[in-house]
Amino acid sequence: MTQILPNERARELRDLINRYSYEYHVNDAPSVDDAVYDSLFGELKQIEAAHPELVTIDSPTQRVGNELKGGFQKVAHTSRMLSLNDVFGRAEVEAWAQRMDKQLQGVPHEYFADIKMDGLACSLVYYDGLLAQAVTRGDSFVGEDVTNNVRTIPNVPLRLRETSGFERLLTGRTEVRGEIVMLKKDFEKLNQRQQAAGKPVFKNPRNLAAGTIRQLDPKLVADRPLTFIAYDLIREDPNEIPTNMFAYEALSAIGIRRNQQASVHTSIASVMTFVDMWGDRRHDLPFNTDGLVVKVNNRAQFESLGIVGKQPRAAVAYKYAAEQATTIVKDIVISIGRTGAATPVAVFDPVSIAGTTVQHASLHNADEIARKDIRIGDTVIIFKAGDIIPQVESVVTELRPKNTQVFHYEQALKEQYPELEFERQGADVVYRVKNTNSELLLKRALQYYASRGALDIDTLGEKNVVALVDAGLVNDIADIYTLTIDDLIELERFGNLSSEKLINAIQASKAPKLEKFILALGIRHVGAQTAIDLADAFESMDRLQHATLDQLTQVEGVGKVVAESIVAWFADEDNIRLLEKFTSLGVRPVYTRRSGKLVGVSIVITGTLESMGRDEAAERIRAMGGVFQSAVAKDTTYLVAGGKVGASKLKKAEQYGVQIIDEGRLIELLQA
Repeated sequence: MTQILPNERARELRDLINRYSYEYHVNDAPSVDDAVYDSLFGELKQIEAAHPELVTIDSPTQRVGNELKGGFQKVAHTSRMLSLNDVFGRAEVEAWAQRMDKQLQGVPHEYFADIKMDGLACSLVYYDGLLAQAVTRGDSFVGEDVTNNVRTIPNVPLRLRETSGFERLLTGRTEVRGEIVMLKKDFEKLNQRQQAAGKPVFKNPRNLAAGTIRQLDPKLVADRPLTFIAYDLIREDPNEIPTNMFAYEALSAIGIRRNQQASVHTSIASVMTFVDMWGDRRHDLPFNTDGLVVKVNNRAQFESLGIVGKQPRAAVAYKYAAEQATTIVKDIVISIGRTGAATPVAVFDPVSIAGTTVQHASLHNADEIARKDIRIGDTVIIFKAGDIIPQVESVVTELRPKNTQVFHYEQALKEQYPELEFERQGADVVYRVKNTNSELLLKRALQYYASRGALDIDTLGEKNVVALVDAGLVNDIADIYTLTIDDLIELERFGNLSSEKLINAIQASKAPKLEKFILALGIRHVGAQTAIDLADAFESMDRLQHATLDQLTQVEGVGKVVAESIVAWFADEDNIRLLEKFTSLGVRPVYTRRSGKLVGVSIVITGTLESMGRDEAAERIRAMGGVFQSAVAKDTTYLVAGGKVGASKLKKAEQYGVQIIDEGRLIELLQA
C-alpha cells in the first residue's frame, strides 16, 4: 500500500485548493462541486492541526479567499458581512446554545431559524427608499459594486414599498442583505433553452448565479433569471430593528422577498425539530440549500455577545451532511457474489457522506475501473447513489502519487483467488467463476448455512436443498424463511409430517447465536473460530457490518487478507440486500458472552484422537468458552498430543513454553 507523507500531501492539497479557488472566484468556471472543495479543505486543516510545522503563510486555511478580478469598483461595507461558524449535529447545536445561556447569564432569549440559501451574498443599499448601490460580499470587508447588474433582477425593487407602520425605513439609509440565487425551475428552463440552441448546459444554479452577476454586460445578466432573497435588514439606529423576526416582517412590508419558512423558537429542542423537518423536506424548496442559520433572535442580545475572529458568537450555520466527499483508496479487493460474479470493491479511509460513515464502495466491474482509471493510492470523489449506495464518481488525478500502477483485474483475480478460474463471456462485462452456475452456488451456500457446524437446521440436508432450489421455491438462502407447509407438500419428497418438521426447524433458527450466523454466511476465510472472535469483538451484525479495516485487523486471528475479505463481503450489494431480507423476515442473531471453565484457554490438537474427531473436539472446546486454534502461538495454553503427532507443533510448543498434554487430560478439561 502506498505511503503518503504528510508534508507531500499538504503541499499537493494546497496547490489543488488554490487552483479550485481561482477557478471559482476569478474565472467563474469551477471544475468541482463545492462539497469536493470543502472535503479537501477539511483534510488540509486536519493535516495542519496534526502537524503545525507544515502550516505556511500562503495556505488556503490562513486566508478568507482570493482577490476578486477587476472590472468592478471596490466598495467598503459599512459593517462587515460576517461568515458563520458551521455546526454538524444536535450535540454541536446544544453546545452552542449552552454557551449562549452562559453569556446571557440567565436572561430569557429566543432563537431565530431560517433556511440557508445557496447563492451569492449581496448587499442592497437604499437612500430615502431608492436603490443606490448593490455590493457583493467580497472578502467581507470590501466587495464589488454590481449595481447595474442587480438592477436587472426583476424582484429587486428600485424603490421600496411604503407600508403603514414602516414608513421610517423609507428615510435615510436602509441596507438589505441577502442572496442572489437562481431558482431550480428557472435553472431547468435555462438549460432546456441551452440544449435547444445546441449549447452546453450549466452545471449548477449557485455557480451560474455567481458567474452571471459578475458579467460586465448587464444585457447578459438580464437574460438570465436571477432572484434576490433577503436575510437581513440594517439601519443606522439598531433600535429600529429589535429582533431578527421583526427584520423579516419589515422586509416583507417594504417589498423585499424573504424566506417564509423562518420561525422563532423558545428552546433548542424546538430548533432541532425545525432542523430535522427541513432535513427531510429541503429538496422541495424552490432553491438549493445545504443547511440552516440559527441566531439569537433579540438584536441587542446578539450584538452584546460580540464576534470571535470572523464569526459572531450569537449565530451558527447548521450544515446538513455532505453528499460528496474525498478519500484515499487503500486497496481494491474482489468479492464473489452468490451468482459467481466477481465484483471489485474499493476500500478507503472512512468518510462521512449524507449522514453516514462509509469505508468501501462497489467499483462494479473491470471496465468501470479502467474507464475511471482508479488505482490504489488515488484520491477519489465519493458520492451516494440515491443517498444509499456509496459510489466512486471520479479520481482527483492531480493528487495521484507518482508510483501508482494501473489496476490489472485478471492479475488481481489470480492473486486473490488462486484456487479458482474465471471467465468473461461475450459482451458480458463481469468475470464469473468458471464451470459453475448460480443454482449450484446457491445449493452449496444453503447446504452450508443449514449444516451442523453453522445453523444446524434439522432435515435441511443436501437432498432437500436440491429439491427446494430445483422447484424454484428458494432463490437465496433467506428465502427458506418464507416457506410454508403448503409450499412443501406439493413436492415429491414431502408429506404433512416431514413438511411440518422442516418448517418448524427453519423457524427455530430465527434467533441463532451470532457466531453461528456469521459462520453460516460463508464469508471467505471466516471459519468457526474466526466467527467466534468476530462475534466477541463486535457483539452485533450491525457493528460487524460497519467495522473498519483497522478495527477488523485488531481482532485476534484476523489479518489483512481476512479483514479485506470481510469488508468486501459486506460491500457487495447482493449481500447488503440479503442481510436486509433476513431482518425483514425476523432473523435476529443473538450474542451471548461466552462462559464456561475454558474461557481464556486456547487449545491446539496435533495428531489423531481415539475418543472423538478433531471437529467434535473443537466444538466441545468452544462450547465451554475455549478457543480452538489450528496452529501453536504465543497465547496457546495447551497442545494436545494425540497419535502420530507433528514434530513441528511439538517443537514450537517447547519454544513458546506451551504445556503439552495428552488426550486423557483433554477429556478431563472437557468435563463439566
